[in-house]
Amino acid sequence: MEDTIVAISTALGPGGIAIVRLSGEGALDLANQAFNKKGALLNKDNHRKMIYGQIKDGDQIVDEVLAVAFFAPNSYTREDMVEIHCHGGYMAVKETYGLMLKLGARPADPGEFTKRAFLNGRIDLAQAEAIGSLIDAYSKEGYQESLSQLEGSLSRRIHKDREALVDMMALIEANIDFPTDEVEEANNQQLLEAAEGLLASLKKLRATSKRGKFLRDGIRTTIVGKPNVGKSSLLNSLLQEERAIVTDIPGTTRDVIEEFVQLDGLTLRIKDTAGIRDTHDLVEKMGVDIARASIGEADLILALFDSSRPLDKEDKEVLSLIGSRPTILVLNKSDLEAKTGPEDLKDLAGDLPLVTTSLLREEGVEDLEEAIGKIFFKGDIKKRPDSLIMNLRHLQALDRAIEALGSAYGDLEEGVFLDCVEVDLKAAYLALGEITGESIEEEILDRIFSEFCIGK
Repeated sequence: MEDTIVAISTALGPGGIAIVRLSGEGALDLANQAFNKKGALLNKDNHRKMIYGQIKDGDQIVDEVLAVAFFAPNSYTREDMVEIHCHGGYMAVKETYGLMLKLGARPADPGEFTKRAFLNGRIDLAQAEAIGSLIDAYSKEGYQESLSQLEGSLSRRIHKDREALVDMMALIEANIDFPTDEVEEANNQQLLEAAEGLLASLKKLRATSKRGKFLRDGIRTTIVGKPNVGKSSLLNSLLQEERAIVTDIPGTTRDVIEEFVQLDGLTLRIKDTAGIRDTHDLVEKMGVDIARASIGEADLILALFDSSRPLDKEDKEVLSLIGSRPTILVLNKSDLEAKTGPEDLKDLAGDLPLVTTSLLREEGVEDLEEAIGKIFFKGDIKKRPDSLIMNLRHLQALDRAIEALGSAYGDLEEGVFLDCVEVDLKAAYLALGEITGESIEEEILDRIFSEFCIGK
């Protein structure tokens, strides 16, 4: 925390602007050693103001830049900060970054700017992790939820629940310090009701974790079927572009093609796989093996069948691979004479959602999108809870809090000594505190920020 750190905060490569960012007690002095504006320095008179000048290494001009200073505590890290806006590309930004190292800054660790913002009290840990989620967001809904959590929606919810636990523990302390039979009986009932209500609230929050995962990471979706049923055509229809090669030749798709598809708030991480069939072609066989493995990893399977051909052993193998995973049956090629109908498919597949399409005529794709929404968000994609669990670490901490609170509730029902109940309430309190960082081990903290990109 005593070091002045520096990082390139934009992606390297051709572009209009690249940013070198410094933070720490020596950030201003260090930047002023290199920044030249006819004697003008970055100082408190130009706080948060862009200044045009040059970065110079001795008499050698490194780049023409815009520089801006942020003075503590009014900065991202609550430390003195400087951002140097260089020309984009490779050399200008690397030369500027290298000069900052030469002058005494050290390279920032991944996520160190945000870690300092957390340690200096500008944001809590849930808000810090929301920044990482913002950067990684694949959908508008996931981005909006991350932005909401950055503004403190989840943190406020956790603080409220922790306050409820504090109230319960205070009631127990009062019982222990001032025991009477009548007060104890009344307080026990009050504690039971409070524990029951809070437990229901935490379980309701936990129930959002599946939706939160899908918003953050996208729904892992695999398109499967035997060759020539229209898998690549479906991918192209959903993407609205010719991403996958479509031919009448069986076995055209040999590798997995993965793309992101936005469907009115849903993000599908969709894979087009090789057709499931027995083959002696080594490369195609490898593609088929990958397709089978992709089925086991999927959150959603789109199983395609050709209505213009009778169902055969390859179709039956596709159905056998699906198992109990969420699946939508897609009966394609409705523009051709039907030799397999919806009832034929349901006789084999059971009561799975079924959509009829003609991908050649672009018919039925909207029905498929609606069916996906019904599976994951009960058809109400846009209605969002006030708080979501989008993070595995948050989910694990919440599970520990629910377990501890459930134990406290059971003890209260059985009339166990209140001292024992208080131990469980304290455990729940600490577990919830892990989400916001109010009770967190340094090792876990380091692991969290190591997953951030450098420069953030």
